[in-house]
Amino acid sequence: MRAFKRWLDRSLTAQAVMIFLLGVGITALFRRHEHPVWWAIHSALYTAVAVTVLAVQRRRLSRAIGTGPRGIADLNSKIRRREVPSDPQEQTAMRRLVAEQLKRMERAGRWLPYWLGLMGLVAVGMVALGATTGSLVSPLIFAVGLTAFCSWVLWMRRLSMDRCRYMHSALQGQTHGFGGDRRMERQGG
Repeated sequence: MRAFKRWLDRSLTAQAVMIFLLGVGITALFRRHEHPVWWAIHSALYTAVAVTVLAVQRRRLSRAIGTGPRGIADLNSKIRRREVPSDPQEQTAMRRLVAEQLKRMERAGRWLPYWLGLMGLVAVGMVALGATTGSLVSPLIFAVGLTAFCSWVLWMRRLSMDRCRYMHSALQGQTHGFGGDRRMERQGG
């Protein structure tokens, strides 16, 4: 499983295949009456848009950090494991990556209340529509699923912020000569 996850982190082709398969499955759920060829066509369109966005983001991040996509995937893996690199060049690249990720998450955090409010309105609207049409089961399932998804997004955001803040302080300690240990102890979880 770890090798699959690493392959998925590094390979844009693997991500495209995963997006395509998920797109076919989701399209099949919502458009059961259509022919399966249309499911594949819709999924291919979604995949093309998603891969284009991912490729542009990867290229921009690679330029900002000064390393390739594989190097960024390796640095992200070290951030998840809370491992401070011993190589000074790798530390510099990790500092840039952590700063970029923190800046991006803080920028996205400004829009988070609005996004959560919109998702809440969608869930309430679906339940209200279901109540007026007499079919309440599907909208309730949708609302519960949407609530679970929003909770997952908040949890992952908090976890990512904690990891990046930990790495930021650990790398600052490395800069100032504190802690020469390659593997840093976890703080609080």
